[in-house]
Amino acid sequence: MSAPQYEIYAIKYAHHARTAKENFIGGDPHDGPMPMDYFVWLVRGEGREIVVDTGFNMAVAAKRGRRITLPVDQGLRLMGVDAAAVKDVAITHLHYDHVGNFDLFPQATFHLQDLEMQYATGRCMGVETLRHPYEVEDVVGMVRRVYAGRVRFHDGEGEIAPGVTLHHVGGHTMGLQIVRVATRRGWVVLASDASHYYANMEQGRPYPIVYNVGDMVEGWRKAHALADSAEHVVPGHDPLVMERYPAPLESMKGIVVRLD
Repeated sequence: MSAPQYEIYAIKYAHHARTAKENFIGGDPHDGPMPMDYFVWLVRGEGREIVVDTGFNMAVAAKRGRRITLPVDQGLRLMGVDAAAVKDVAITHLHYDHVGNFDLFPQATFHLQDLEMQYATGRCMGVETLRHPYEVEDVVGMVRRVYAGRVRFHDGEGEIAPGVTLHHVGGHTMGLQIVRVATRRGWVVLASDASHYYANMEQGRPYPIVYNVGDMVEGWRKAHALADSAEHVVPGHDPLVMERYPAPLESMKGIVVRLD
């Protein structure tokens, strides 16, 4: 039996204009524009459609001063995916930009690290700096889905399907996980916020929203160890992703790129 191979797509749903000093601990001496893109990811193959993270909605975009460029369900629809029919969603962590839009996925099982739920509902949320990237209704929404039997917890390493595995790294949050996917070009790692930008991991410059800097640095090493090369590690928010990878169709340029 041949090894599984999946296609991976990064689907851009939002954008935020910001400067480089906001993206590194200690700022940036050559401060200038360094915007942020927001993605959800689609893993497709072996008869499965797995979504990684679920983005935020219009209300949260307005609250946080972000600009939605294409609502998540519409981006998935471009790829022929009905969000309402998706069975598995990996949530890398519970920050607002990765876990909104519960209503779009009524049939999904959500895959989450034990430590992330512990962190998002525990004593650290008594500190404003640490709780700021969380939306309480998103966290409560995940708790409701636990009670509905729709959350599958993972403790460190986990598997959604053969060739799609989850790996705890922490750092940015206590329970951040990354996703490793078997593709035609080898093992690709969706690093999510283990590294917001290529520059964070390539230059050894941590992102300033962080629970544990040491774990963040180790997370970069783990991501690279799990991937077939440095070029197989995909950061969570870098607009360069849209330049380094091709669109599946000319009409999708600037919206979707294929990562496998």
